[in-house]
Amino acid sequence: MALRTTALLCLSFLLLLTRGTLTDEGLASVPITLTVENELSNVSPESYSSSVVEGGVLLGALRRLQETQQDFKFTVTVDPNFGLFLESVNGVSGNEQDQTYWEILSESSGEYTRLDVGIGCYTPAANEHIVLRFSTWSKQ
Repeated sequence: MALRTTALLCLSFLLLLTRGTLTDEGLASVPITLTVENELSNVSPESYSSSVVEGGVLLGALRRLQETQQDFKFTVTVDPNFGLFLESVNGVSGNEQDQTYWEILSESSGEYTRLDVGIGCYTPAANEHIVLRFSTWSKQ
């Protein structure tokens, strides 16, 4: 029940943002660094700088980045039970049949931590390093 409530709150917040009800005018900006990695190819990681309004969610930083960097694109899907899922980054999509997905991590001093919420709920800290890693999972 708590997971469903969290997903619904995140989705509601997202809808407010997309309708322009909330704006970032006059709010402090929090810088973040974003790295896109692909464990399944020989492509070098790509690093970007972005920002999110103080208290804002990662989705805002990704949208800001997509608006300012022509070489960064992403798509999301909305799951009715769990909210937003990062579907593709720079044209590379996760696929259930291939067991691939975009893992979202926070990196600090070489230590990687998987985020416990998605891009529609996660609030980055100032100067945080977010890693979007294309990876695989194994079915149990």
